[in-house]
Amino acid sequence: MSIDQNAEVSEAEQLADLFNQLGAGHLTERMGITVTSASREEITGTMPVAGNTQVYGLLHGGASVVLAETLGSLMGAIHAGADKQVVGVDINATHHRSATEGLVTGTCRVLTAGRTLVVSEIVITDEAGRRCCTSRITCMIKR
Repeated sequence: MSIDQNAEVSEAEQLADLFNQLGAGHLTERMGITVTSASREEITGTMPVAGNTQVYGLLHGGASVVLAETLGSLMGAIHAGADKQVVGVDINATHHRSATEGLVTGTCRVLTAGRTLVVSEIVITDEAGRRCCTSRITCMIKR
């Protein structure tokens, strides 16, 4: 691994730590969401199934959307810059399979990033790597 790759990993971890600190005391903390890595290209985060289920013991679809919106909004913020605000204006989710235990992992990647909008796709998988949910979010950059 080159020095540049080490610096990139370090920067991704530092950005993830910053996002986790900012989430303290907010919904992300109550849901157990932890950002594990963050860069302009990809953000990953985890969320426990336990505590985020519906009455049948399955991961609540709304919890998946909270994870997706968290990661997508963070991606929007990275692309907007520190002096701008980002607000979600549209989100959708397709639930492919249920999760009943362990952690789910969300991986957010930018589809398009412009001057006023950032559109991202978030894929949520279970611990076996099976896709549970696919979400797309559009964030508006407020100047």
